[in-house]
Amino acid sequence: MNQDYIQPDNWSILEEGFDAERVKSSESLFSIGNGAMGQRANFEEHYSGETFQGSYIAGIYYPDKTKVGWWKNGYPEYFAKVLNAPNWIGIDIEINGENLDLAKCKTVSNFKRELNMKEGLYRRSFNAVLQNGTEVAINVLRFLSLDQDELGVIHFEITPLNSDAKINYKPYLDAGVQNEDANWEEKFWEPLNVQHSSNNAFVTARTFKTHFTVTTYMHNSILLNETVLDATPMNVEKNSDKIQFTYEVNVPKGQTSSIQKFGGYTVSLNHDDTQKAAENSIAKAASTGYDQLLENQKLAWSKIWEMSDITIDGDVKAQQGIRFNIFQLNQTYLGKDSRLNIGPKGFTGEKYGGSTYWDTEAYCIPFYMATKDQQVARNLLTYRYNQLGKAIENAEKNLGFKNGAALFPMVTMNGEECHNEWEITHEEIHRNGAIAFAIFNYYRYTGDYSYIPEKGLEVLIGIARFWHQRASYSTQKNQYVILGVTGPNEYENNVNNNFYTNYIAKWCIDYAIEQINRVEKEYNTDYVRVMNKVGLSNAEILHWKAVAENMYFPYSEEHDVYLQQDGFLDKDLVKVSDLDKSQRPINQKWSWDRVLRSPYIKQADTLQGFYFFEDHFTKEQLEKHFDFYEPFTVHESSLSPCVHSIQASVLGRMEQAYTFYLRTSRLDLDDYNKEVEEGLHITSMAGTWMSIVEGFGGMRVKNDHLHFEPKIPAQWQGYSFKINFRNQILKVSVHQNETNFSLEGDKEITVFVNGKEVLVEPNSLVTV
Repeated sequence: MNQDYIQPDNWSILEEGFDAERVKSSESLFSIGNGAMGQRANFEEHYSGETFQGSYIAGIYYPDKTKVGWWKNGYPEYFAKVLNAPNWIGIDIEINGENLDLAKCKTVSNFKRELNMKEGLYRRSFNAVLQNGTEVAINVLRFLSLDQDELGVIHFEITPLNSDAKINYKPYLDAGVQNEDANWEEKFWEPLNVQHSSNNAFVTARTFKTHFTVTTYMHNSILLNETVLDATPMNVEKNSDKIQFTYEVNVPKGQTSSIQKFGGYTVSLNHDDTQKAAENSIAKAASTGYDQLLENQKLAWSKIWEMSDITIDGDVKAQQGIRFNIFQLNQTYLGKDSRLNIGPKGFTGEKYGGSTYWDTEAYCIPFYMATKDQQVARNLLTYRYNQLGKAIENAEKNLGFKNGAALFPMVTMNGEECHNEWEITHEEIHRNGAIAFAIFNYYRYTGDYSYIPEKGLEVLIGIARFWHQRASYSTQKNQYVILGVTGPNEYENNVNNNFYTNYIAKWCIDYAIEQINRVEKEYNTDYVRVMNKVGLSNAEILHWKAVAENMYFPYSEEHDVYLQQDGFLDKDLVKVSDLDKSQRPINQKWSWDRVLRSPYIKQADTLQGFYFFEDHFTKEQLEKHFDFYEPFTVHESSLSPCVHSIQASVLGRMEQAYTFYLRTSRLDLDDYNKEVEEGLHITSMAGTWMSIVEGFGGMRVKNDHLHFEPKIPAQWQGYSFKINFRNQILKVSVHQNETNFSLEGDKEITVFVNGKEVLVEPNSLVTV
């Protein structure tokens, strides 16, 4: 833990007291989004202190030319940057001739922020004494509408406390923004048009290279004591990429003035005429009105929470943590658009770029399958299917593979690889396996097999072809090996025979063959269509089988464990517990060379295989591998604590499981990795949900039935969650001495609890 200023609360993220050192961290933690757009919690008014200004639009990106010290063949030509979008939230404030700026006020008191997760609202309030002596009370509310997802709303309220005040509100739109992480310090936006009429303004800009057109818009209303004034701008300033209005209001001491600002983005992904769409958005918002928009927001979030909430009794910090994770996941992706995916930072920062990593398939799909309609998860699978052609092109262009072998990208926006670290781009190939596993996992959970003959089989064939060509035959070992890879543990690069990679490669081939045979028997029309399309022969399948059946897995007889890779035991095996704390985190304290030579593991690697393929191994094998590898694991990946929490739960080590749970659920709130100011770890947040549902709840799907092995941390009195399993809503409530099940639906369901069959009927409570 590296920070502890967020106040514990069941439903809100709370900060009290203004501290300039915390501003950038809080900008991340209090971020808001609605699936279509999002923004960091930057101040609306001007702030001259350290800040990371960031607003983002789903699906809008820029191909920033790769910048490396030494170019290698096969490097991606660009790194896809999540674009810092034009700023619509800005409202400069002038009070009695002085700009409101928290970095320059005489005093700032009663400063509070609240991210109300229950209602999807961000609030900020404070008292300030300006250099001119004027004292004011400020209250700000902001939200991004779920109902009208191109719309954001700001209500900025000022009350002069010690004198009358002449207040100038100066709302603006600004397309002259740049990314914090631009490789070449280029501008990504080309301004096209700036227009205004009455209280409305529009700035239309286009991205260079990708040519996305975006109209950023605003509509302003001025109020005095909650009465809307007949106000129009007294002044309009504009240039090629910015427009700013000025409204002047004389406010008596003790009375309250406010500005309501509607703003947002309309994009060419969805509209032919983005300015006309912006005008329509303003008209719709104005006709709905501020009060109703606020009520609609609360109602929309209540519907989300009705299905996705997890309750925890007796542990406020744990409760706050899981709700924060669930809230941010829903702010980032709601499953409405199969063109979109879940970026690792969501709408909270720019680091990592891209919108899609293997995190989606490995961690996020289980959350969305269980808390939403199965179509949401199917959309995420369709996203990959739609990019299969690019994956085949990637394998051919960058690796010289042929015959339809597919390597899905490590990072992508449109299917092209855009990760510019060679040892990740070309070596962290296990991501192919996660995509195949997600297809398996989707069918296992939903029972919807139709995806495989319609789309999934082509993906599985492309992936199997990749593994067949990527493996090579070792005459020394008389087995197939996979050389020069990076496993999930990115603290080892260019190693041979990473166990997890080899194991999932074998599984992918076996699973693809199994599905080919099933589709041939049960969906022959689709089988003929797919075989004609991909040109697969029985002879080729026999070659696949030879690789899968004779795959090499490094193993230590001495330790009786599979080795993470061939050379793992050659390292100086000093456990993390014996590492000086001053050396942590090693990725910030050590040279990369030293990290690579160390035994330290960034996240579950061999244990990732034990997580995915739990039923392939005994509990005794899991325990032996957990005890061997976890002591070398530094958990410096956000994806690490959740897998270890789940496996500690399986082993009945509840104190350890609870510790890992707190770390994954409060990773950002407590800034474990000293980097929260760069943005939140969105995709790993799904792992927090998994830690409870799959870890403590022990939920698994076996033979078309839900199985549970409920456990509960000693620190909790109880917890509950809901699961949408095959269109039936099952609520599970776990307490220290019993587990309750209830069912929303019209037909009974059979579940297994600790191996015992339990019948749950609709609208009845079953206690085990």
